[in-house]
Amino acid sequence: MKIFQQVLSLRERRRGFHIITEEIENIIPEIAQLKLGLCQVFIQHTSASLTINENADPTVRIDFETFFNKNVPENDPDYEHDYEGSDDMPAHLKSSLLGSSVSIPIRNGRLALGTWQGIYLCEHRNYGGQRKLVVTVWGE
Repeated sequence: MKIFQQVLSLRERRRGFHIITEEIENIIPEIAQLKLGLCQVFIQHTSASLTINENADPTVRIDFETFFNKNVPENDPDYEHDYEGSDDMPAHLKSSLLGSSVSIPIRNGRLALGTWQGIYLCEHRNYGGQRKLVVTVWGE
């Protein structure tokens, strides 16, 4: 069994859903050494999240942002955690709904994503800053 781990610092991105698959593949080229394994990507933040979805049509990412903004609105007077801005508490809620990690099988030295699948960074803050990911790969 081989285990590899890298920390990936992502550049600051605007609020929205961004495909980061290639950045993950580039940070841990050791994936190519594995016939069978698993890649786990974990985000070290509470106001951004990760998910896997369509990587071909950019309108899917726009619709994700629209859906989450409608269902987790800003400026809700019932939120108590509001001292970091109107986007902060909604960002925490969105992050919890989507999750802080994704796992992707490795098959024959490649991430075994489907034809139209990509890994998304889901940036829920207007100014979230750089984001750090821990990418861990293990297998044989």
